[in-house]
Amino acid sequence: MNGDKLHKITFTLLLVGGLNWLLVGIFNWDIGLLFGGPDAAITKIIYVLVGISAIYEIATHKKNCKMCSSGASSGMPAK
Repeated sequence: MNGDKLHKITFTLLLVGGLNWLLVGIFNWDIGLLFGGPDAAITKIIYVLVGISAIYEIATHKKNCKMCSSGASSGMPAK
């Protein structure tokens, strides 16, 4: 699996995790309930994959992020 595809998968999982935290914070509703609750095996697998995705993105962010890899300090992408 190439790095670009893996980045897209991990980024998608991070979005799922972030949206889940939003739902928990606002509505006290966990997306894991759709998969059988927090003790269901599939829910735990999803949570583990989201966590691994966060670690992968932390480790590879500087290489993958156009703003970070450009060395721009103004917050704007380099031209």
